[in-house]
Amino acid sequence: MVKCIDNEILTETSERAKGSPRLRMNYNFHELSDPVQRMLNAIEPESYISPHRHSEPEKMELFLVLRGRGAVIIFDDAGRVTDTYILEVGGDTLGVEIPPGVWHSILSLEEGTVFFEVKDGPYIAATDKDFAPWAPAPGDESVQSYLKELEDMVE
Repeated sequence: MVKCIDNEILTETSERAKGSPRLRMNYNFHELSDPVQRMLNAIEPESYISPHRHSEPEKMELFLVLRGRGAVIIFDDAGRVTDTYILEVGGDTLGVEIPPGVWHSILSLEEGTVFFEVKDGPYIAATDKDFAPWAPAPGDESVQSYLKELEDMVE
């Protein structure tokens, strides 16, 4: 079956993200057991995606902006920002591929931002990602100030 990515599905996924407590929502085109994960990832500003890496097993991850504006932030093992990439429809950079084992996070810099994401599969929750020990966990009282620091680095 052919699966289309159209404006209706972008809008629907984005609206669901706005209503989500985490301010983000995936729309999967894959089954969890597939060798390649393919999804829309709608992310609203103020959604916190903890810095993480995909290392056990090693998995690459690709983000391509379809709507809006966002940033991919790359960190070293100590939590220092080493690179930032602004992904923007109509901008110079539309996407990035992150190698396995690289610490990263993604920010939404504009309401209604939607990415197409591709990652090696299969998806196994227990081993999908390692969360950075130097970054606040979701729900921690320091998340908002940390998120603001990251936003200030890319704006």
